[in-house]
Amino acid sequence: MYKDLVYELKNGIASITINRPNALNALNRALLSELSSAFREAAEDESVKAVILTGEGKAFVAGADISEMKGLSAIEGKEMMAKGHALMNFIEAMKKPVIAAVNGFALGGGCELAMAADIRIASEKAKFGQPEVNLGIIPGFGGTQRLPRLVGAGMGKYLIMTGETISADEAYRIGLVEKVVPPEELAGAAEKVARTIMEKAPLAIAAAKSVINIGYNLDILTASQLETEASATPFGSYDKNEGMGAFLEKRPAVFRNK
Repeated sequence: MYKDLVYELKNGIASITINRPNALNALNRALLSELSSAFREAAEDESVKAVILTGEGKAFVAGADISEMKGLSAIEGKEMMAKGHALMNFIEAMKKPVIAAVNGFALGGGCELAMAADIRIASEKAKFGQPEVNLGIIPGFGGTQRLPRLVGAGMGKYLIMTGETISADEAYRIGLVEKVVPPEELAGAAEKVARTIMEKAPLAIAAAKSVINIGYNLDILTASQLETEASATPFGSYDKNEGMGAFLEKRPAVFRNK
């Protein structure tokens, strides 16, 4: 079904593996379309409870495909950037948790793709950066916005303006990734996080994700009101009664996403 992706569904986890290793999994327009289709498939499939995104070979995504971008006009470049933004925004907004298992280079569009996920787990061999200024352009898939929100305005400007590539440990230190593990443990660590989240009430996870994303850029009073309103749906759900009942009865909860 997919040319440059491997999509697998197993026990509620959709694994999306970018599979252009000879091009270091660089993002071109065709691959952006495939990623959009794969994430939409995962979002619409009720059997999918979590998504893990990774890359094949030594790169997560080493950036956008420069050989394709070089020939684009200003209008065509803007259209490609809009396509990338649409994908990143969809990933960020989908109700299901998305975990980026960053196995290698996550540069340019690759770093932006990882930042659109909810949680980033990195191999010790991973490298991160936004080197677009070296090519005469700026990050165009959300990097100028998500990176400063994750690591602070000063560090975001530093990384974008210098184009510096940083190690996984440095990415962890500044808050760009949540965990760093040995390469051989990456897949298992990502799955463990996914399964931990999948044990929780899906309605609550979706509501929490939405409130965090929307409220992050609001003033605290407005964001607090948003949280109050968003709490109504899970509070009136079957899953709330099940979760609280299971707690009081000292048994595992069995959630139904309703």
